[in-house]
Amino acid sequence: MTTEPRPEPTSATVMVVDDTPQNLALMTELLRTQYRVVVANSGERALKLLHTGPQPQLILLDIMMPGMDGYQVLQHIKADPKTDHIPVIFLTAKAEVEDETRGLALGAVDYITKPISPPIVMARVHTHLLVKASADFLRDKAAFLEAEVARRTRQVEAVQDVTVLALSSMAETRDDETGHHILRTQRYVRCLAEQLCQHPKFQTTLTPAYIQLLYKSAPLHDIGKVGIPDHILLKPGRLTPEEFEVMKTHTTIGYNAIARAEEALGTELEFLRPAKEIALSHQEKWDGSGYPQGLAGEAIPLSARLMALADVYDALISKRVYKPAMSHEQACEIILQGRGKHFDPDVVDAFDAVKAQFREIALSYADKE
Repeated sequence: MTTEPRPEPTSATVMVVDDTPQNLALMTELLRTQYRVVVANSGERALKLLHTGPQPQLILLDIMMPGMDGYQVLQHIKADPKTDHIPVIFLTAKAEVEDETRGLALGAVDYITKPISPPIVMARVHTHLLVKASADFLRDKAAFLEAEVARRTRQVEAVQDVTVLALSSMAETRDDETGHHILRTQRYVRCLAEQLCQHPKFQTTLTPAYIQLLYKSAPLHDIGKVGIPDHILLKPGRLTPEEFEVMKTHTTIGYNAIARAEEALGTELEFLRPAKEIALSHQEKWDGSGYPQGLAGEAIPLSARLMALADVYDALISKRVYKPAMSHEQACEIILQGRGKHFDPDVVDAFDAVKAQFREIALSYADKE
């Protein structure tokens, strides 16, 4: 079993704060054999040095000084985030228990009374420098690990984003008639989810992280269209009943494509779960009359219920070779009429609250003529 080397206080700087020149000279002579020594003949001078010069690794602080006493100096040190990590040892003639108790309560790490014993002073200085070096080492290591975790997380998120973008781009290359449909629908879904998360029923599920995942997954709702033959997918008119049955298979084709990608990796990926749900079930209807599985009510995944409304709204307001575009008002009326039939009533209520935002999204990402 190996352990990391214990950090040692190398080239440490010790600040001595005392108003008596003899004490400053004595402590300087004692400490300079092992450490760099900085002296301050008052509390005010010490605080100024702490904020203008290199910071020491340890402070030896007298209590009884004119002007600002040692207790006050320590309070200032501990109140400032730039200096509160510096250990302070009181070095004083005040030998009462109450004095020591007060000093330690204010944040001093040790309390040494005068007249001093040089070996004891050196031992305690060394001990507290070791403690500080260890604390600094652990703090720096924790900061490094935190930064590394953040970096790795960004990498993972980037891989997820590229994966979704690559898959959704496949569908776009097959059917460019839909224009900005993907951009609009993913924003509709996010808008609905952000409104619906205020409902107590959905607060636990629709967390900010999950809403962001829905936003990223929404472009994959039509990924299965890559498997639909061109003479059906690109037909310049309405589909026959037989052709529509083929078109309906884009839901299972999309789901299976994502599932096979997971199988190739040998693990189920949590970030793709909403994508699979949306691809497979966004054509299901609340009353059970949808496809491909005929799911009804809450058996339909929430992600797909959100996508269903977003997809229908965008199809209604978009021009196609077989139909003109409807107005926003006409689309809203149809959506509201579908409450409890085609769509989840709670999702429709959320839509009714944000329908003005839907219109803004549609205008902002309108298809070019």
